[in-house]
Amino acid sequence: MRIAVNTRLLLLGKLDGIGWFTYETLKRITTQHGEHEFLFLFDRPFSQEFIFSKNITPLIVSPPARHPVLWYTWFEFSIPRILEKYKADIFFSPDGYLSLRSRIPSLAVIHDINFHHRPEDLPPASRIYYRSFFPRFANRADRIVTVSNYSKSDICESYNIPEEKVQVVYNGANPSYSPLSDEETLEARQKFTDGIPYFVFVGTLHPRKNIPRLLKAFDKFRDEHSSPFNMVIVGEKMFMTREIEQTIYRMTNKNDVVFTGRLSPEDLRCVLGAATALTFVPLFEGFGIPAVEAMYCDTPILASNVTSLPEVAGDAALFVDPYNIPAIKEGMLELANNADTRNQLRIKGREQRRKFSWDKTAEKLWENIEELIRM
Repeated sequence: MRIAVNTRLLLLGKLDGIGWFTYETLKRITTQHGEHEFLFLFDRPFSQEFIFSKNITPLIVSPPARHPVLWYTWFEFSIPRILEKYKADIFFSPDGYLSLRSRIPSLAVIHDINFHHRPEDLPPASRIYYRSFFPRFANRADRIVTVSNYSKSDICESYNIPEEKVQVVYNGANPSYSPLSDEETLEARQKFTDGIPYFVFVGTLHPRKNIPRLLKAFDKFRDEHSSPFNMVIVGEKMFMTREIEQTIYRMTNKNDVVFTGRLSPEDLRCVLGAATALTFVPLFEGFGIPAVEAMYCDTPILASNVTSLPEVAGDAALFVDPYNIPAIKEGMLELANNADTRNQLRIKGREQRRKFSWDKTAEKLWENIEELIRM
């Protein structure tokens, strides 16, 4: 069987949530299923690090698809030609984009449809593309995988998709995420905050991540918490970050905020593991990989009580209304001041994290690919 895969998000040193899903699942699937051939479809020169096994044929398909016009060109013209030329049997797309012109059986992983509910968070061209094409991709797909029961219900209700067509496959966490020793904790705090305790946020700097409210809550927290404390923001700017910049400018305690940019998995494990808590209060989340990574690091979590996070974090988080700045501040005070709360969340996190591993993700994803093969 020849399986064509959209691998355009496998970018060395630039993997995001969907990129890590693609990397971790394909690394396992391709090496475990040598009886099949995989066509990896890149839109630019690729790293050999992503050619996991001998049954992979990498292809560069032009043009580089990095904005809506080129997304359309790549998926509606370039991809159908390649699928036909190489006689692919199925098309697997880990980022949910499909070709409407191709008729071969297709599986789409639609992680969430935040753009359906929060179009104002996107630049105009991207907003139009997502809201126009993703309902069509969902209907075109022969099978859909998504990453939480929340996202499944949302996709089915918003796009009128039969429930039996959508299967839930949870994300995982890299096995390298693990608790730090006392010595490692001291070293990490010294490296990132000159030894000062801190909260940490992990994610792209994007409107739906709710960073302005998080920073305003932290500013109020610092006014009430007498001991030195920092907020570490890990992630790259995406777009529409002006509100974050304005919030920082107006903060009384702006010097207590540390922006690290993107970190390697090794550094991310250290910055997560040494944190007093992960403060992760997005307005919309299809899954929330940082919450699982924090659980694997034995780091307590302050999380939004909306969308998928109650499902993913379970009893292992202190939940707050992400729109309520005083509530976020109170959650920070509870986690900074109450060791018993932190310890209880760590204990519950050790149980909750057992639900999530990339081995389980790859296994369940392959079951869905096999179902598509048999259709």
